[in-house]
Amino acid sequence: MPNAQKTVTDRDVVIVGGGLAGLAAGVGLAACGLNTLVLEKAPILGGRARSWTDPETGDAVTVGPHIFLSEYPNMRKLMRILKTEDRIVWQKGKFITIVDGQKETDIKMSPLPPPLNWLPCMLRERDFFPLRDLLSNNRVSRLCMQIREEDVLRLDEEDALTVLRNLGVTERWIRQFWAFTCQAIMNVPIEQCSAGALLRFFHYMTSRTHFDVGFADRGLGDLFAPQAKDFIEKRGGKVETGVGVKTVAARNGRAAGVILEDGTEISARQVLVTLPPMDMNQVIPEEWAKRHSPFKDLAAFGPSPYISTYLWFDKKLTRQQFWARNYNENDMNCDFYDYSNIYSKRATDHSFITTNCIYSARLDHLSDEEVVEKTLEELAEYLPAAKKAKLTHSLVSRIPMAIHCPSTGTEKLRPAVRTPVPGLFVAGDWIKTGVPASMESACTAAFMAAEEILADEKKPRKLAEPMKRPQGLSGLLWRASPTLRKLPFFSPGNYLR
Repeated sequence: MPNAQKTVTDRDVVIVGGGLAGLAAGVGLAACGLNTLVLEKAPILGGRARSWTDPETGDAVTVGPHIFLSEYPNMRKLMRILKTEDRIVWQKGKFITIVDGQKETDIKMSPLPPPLNWLPCMLRERDFFPLRDLLSNNRVSRLCMQIREEDVLRLDEEDALTVLRNLGVTERWIRQFWAFTCQAIMNVPIEQCSAGALLRFFHYMTSRTHFDVGFADRGLGDLFAPQAKDFIEKRGGKVETGVGVKTVAARNGRAAGVILEDGTEISARQVLVTLPPMDMNQVIPEEWAKRHSPFKDLAAFGPSPYISTYLWFDKKLTRQQFWARNYNENDMNCDFYDYSNIYSKRATDHSFITTNCIYSARLDHLSDEEVVEKTLEELAEYLPAAKKAKLTHSLVSRIPMAIHCPSTGTEKLRPAVRTPVPGLFVAGDWIKTGVPASMESACTAAFMAAEEILADEKKPRKLAEPMKRPQGLSGLLWRASPTLRKLPFFSPGNYLR
């Protein structure tokens, strides 16, 4: 290595990866006085939430559509620190609109205590929520309301489809509701999804007073990447793009910094790696990768790829912000967004629609032109005006890994932020955070890792915000569950016979 003697010192922490987790951790560490260096190989910060400006239209484009959930606290905490929380556009009054052709079903929550807050919508929308199908969720609902982490890990060994059938859920409701939830939220087909991961998320949904869905009012990366860079550098740190890390430097059995691709060595007391699982072993010394978890288990975290299609039209097509198609395994796209109803500043109000094709490997053979054509067909089923509107511009974004697939067995493998190697920490949406892989999980892991680093640096600080405890009737059952589960009717084991 021609530059192997070039060494940069005096860093408390070096962070590998300038995505959401890396920047959130950098913000937390810089706020507590640590000299922090963030290194990003790509020319743009933000990772899988990065944004850029489309050169033809001037609109902000994010690598793929993302949503905020009001009850996820750590992503919102980062936005508050960076003073951009007011740029989240909240969809008030409903959780989601499901469309079947031109028929719309608005899924709403009422002011009743959970889980009864879903009941009025279910009774009103009887075509979408047939009574027999709803009643078939009796056992799974009781299980979800009292589920705890040890139950999640036990259920992790089973796939969601098998468990739901064992719990007596009708095949119609498995197809219409649970398969949709697995695809849209968990990002994997129901027959592959960890039952523990799915039912933990359903526990959150049935134990909160409300869930609002939000969107960035401009490119998502514009809400955190430049602000985080500025925040870190104003406190003495540094954020660099276009800098690739070859390996974590090892010295006396511990992480001692990083060696860059040009041979430069950067010394640091602590190293935090925030790369996705499929990239992690590229920078971990081979000896550690073979000996230690989580590195030897990384192959289990298979990627869920996306295709996101961006369509610009010459007219307004809808006032909807966000909708999803009623689930059909033969569909290409799942959820749709019209950013002309979301972005606060655009040159025109003509529709700018983005879609998500989730777990998209089955469609890798399609050309970009074919993807656009199929997306237009599906869009026109709901918005017939799309057939007559002129498509002025389009873009297809292929995302190799949106998140890792929460397949059976992966919940048990999600690692802690502290690795067995002294001085080496990991963060990202795939870390053990208790929430599905998401922006929230990335921020939670980032703050958890920062806490561990600060503890080692003798500057202990609490950064990660806990999820709210279950509320309403769900909360009463959850708190009583240690006693109730001793009874045959409430025993989780009884549900899975």
